[in-house]
Amino acid sequence: MRLSYDSRYNIAYLRFRDKTEEVETIRVSDSLNVDIAPDGTVYGIELLNANEQLPVYDGGKLVVVSESHHDRTEIPLTG
Repeated sequence: MRLSYDSRYNIAYLRFRDKTEEVETIRVSDSLNVDIAPDGTVYGIELLNANEQLPVYDGGKLVVVSESHHDRTEIPLTG
């Protein structure tokens, strides 16, 4: 899984699978698209106006929590 953010266009993309040649994009709202892979699984989620949808919590860090392993990783999102 990979989360990327493009500040030029203010778009965040959460990709769940390796690159596929073609996806079907389903527009859920003006700010949310879901890409479906040819086999019907979710390929990725695109957040338009990402800074409005991903407010800064946890001191400007991306926090990844593994509930099953009781593990927490913090990744700074600011320079």
